Amino acid sequence: MFTVKLFGITREIIGSPTIEIQATIGTVGELLNYLKGQYPSLKKLTSVLVAVNNEYADLDSSLNSNDEIALIPPVSGG
Repeated sequence: MFTVKLFGITREIIGSPTIEIQATIGTVGELLNYLKGQYPSLKKLTSVLVAVNNEYADLDSSLNSNDEIALIPPVSGG
């Protein structure tokens, strides 16, 4: 099981600050594909960063069930 913290537009799309996932997921890329399948509106985002244990992770990064995972949407400022 994975717990994913959500921020910004990802929180709005999913409707919760965190979600729990009970699926076999081995990498960050698999996690993103799973979430886009469950929440198709996530596909509209141009980019989403994933942090694993407070460090940005690439698509090939491995996941463990006790990892702290966060989805960080693009941020604009001015």
